[in-house]
Order: sequence, then C-alpha cells, then structure tokens
Amino acid sequence: MNKKTISIILLIVFLITGILTVANIFLEDSSTPENQTGTLKINNTSVDYERAGKCVDVIDANTIHVYGVGRVQLLQIAAPDGEPQSSQAKKFVEDRCLGKTVYLDIDDKQPKDKYNRTLAIVYTESEDINKGLLENNLANISYFEPSEFKKGEV
Repeated sequence: MNKKTISIILLIVFLITGILTVANIFLEDSSTPENQTGTLKINNTSVDYERAGKCVDVIDANTIHVYGVGRVQLLQIAAPDGEPQSSQAKKFVEDRCLGKTVYLDIDDKQPKDKYNRTLAIVYTESEDINKGLLENNLANISYFEPSEFKKGEV
C-alpha cells in the first residue's frame, strides 16, 4: 500500500469515529434521571416512581418503549382495537410521552407480564397518562391480579 491509500483509510476511520461520537452525544440525554427512584408532584399529589427514561416509541395506546427499560404496558389500561378511537388513544399517548422523560410506578407484585413488558403507571412531569386515557374515555379499565394497585386505582 502506498502512503495515499493509508492516508485515505486513516481519514475514513477518523471520520467514522467522529460521526459515532457526535451521534452518541446527541442520543445521550444527560438530563434524564434514568433508572432512579423519586417523587413527582402532580396536581398537588405526590407520586413515587421506581424508574425513569425517555419514551422513544409508542407502540399502541397502552404500550410504550422507554430507553433503558424496554417495553412498558400501561397498567390497568385496555386500549380500544377499532378505529377511530384506537388512533385517538395512541395520539393522546404520543403527544404526551414521545421524546419526553416518563416516570414509571412499576407494579411491585407483578412487575412484568407474560410478554416481558414492564407493568407500570406512567407519569410525565405533569400528568398521569393512565388516568388521562380513562378520564378522556380513550380506554377502559383492565385489571389483572396479583397487583399492588387496587382495581381502578390509577
């Protein structure tokens, strides 16, 4: 190999390394208190959470993907299957969660479902998403035992 070929290869390696470094900086959200417990104040009510992370995808109205946690099933929520209510419910969750930090109150008695999704009540800085779906008639209550939460407690 001549010096020109070696120089081009080194330049390509340098550029790829630089691009990956910059991409990692943009993907990393240092303001997100990932995987930390804490307390939020929502409508003058204190709520505890076990995990937090950025919502990177909304699969459907009652399933989201949280960075560092994986798929999360909104506890006690049965989202509708038919249009247009299902798309309205999904849009409700997208508008409030997608790209934002969400806080998870994970069910202590049954933290995962049979599909290995984390079961949780999902909060943003200002809202209980599970309760919002119910209050806006975009979902129905779905209750499974065992659960640390009582039926309709969300």
